[in-house]
Amino acid sequence: MNRRLKEAFPHVYCELDFTTPLELTVATILSAQCTDVRVNQVTPALFARYRDARDYAEADRTELEEYIRTTGFYRNKANSLIGLGQALLERYDGEVPDKLKDLVTLPGIGRKTANVVLGNAFGVPGITVDTHFGRLVRRWQWTEETDPVKVEHAVGALIERKEWTDLSHRVIFHGRRVCHARKPACGVCVLAKDCPSYGTGPTDKVAAAKLVKGPETEHLLELAGM
Repeated sequence: MNRRLKEAFPHVYCELDFTTPLELTVATILSAQCTDVRVNQVTPALFARYRDARDYAEADRTELEEYIRTTGFYRNKANSLIGLGQALLERYDGEVPDKLKDLVTLPGIGRKTANVVLGNAFGVPGITVDTHFGRLVRRWQWTEETDPVKVEHAVGALIERKEWTDLSHRVIFHGRRVCHARKPACGVCVLAKDCPSYGTGPTDKVAAAKLVKGPETEHLLELAGM
């Protein structure tokens, strides 16, 4: 199944826009309960205004909240960003650390966010267990676990470590584009032959094709013989 995912999504990437580890950390914090598309609409102005850890640490809370309001839960997120800036200045000379044990001690950063930052900003392999990832690996019966940390460890035992980051992207891409929560596009899924949950969604190719989303739609439908 991993091989077929590579064929479906040969070029994977983080869908959050960033140029530095700090920008990715901030964007990932903002992405909680928010789409990457929305975050990417907010961050250009945010990153132009807040360029380093000190800018966040010394931010005017009301002003910062206005920049991030449309991402939802903006008061909590503003608290996290200000706390993040302060913690980075106090403990890491203003730089985002590149170790999991350090990242998870920072405000607003749990294990999922830490793995996103490690894998995409520092090249350290990590498995990102979001709602899409958890849903799909359970549909595929890779694990029955529901706790994200247990899911991470279970899948990590199945897949070679160097592939963890790209696997995370591919599974999440597949969940966003094909294997939707309520109505997966089973009829045009590249994993149909191997998937124990085949038939959860429409198996008719024409009906299933209408459910596929995203920039890879044409490529995915070609693989399905459409």
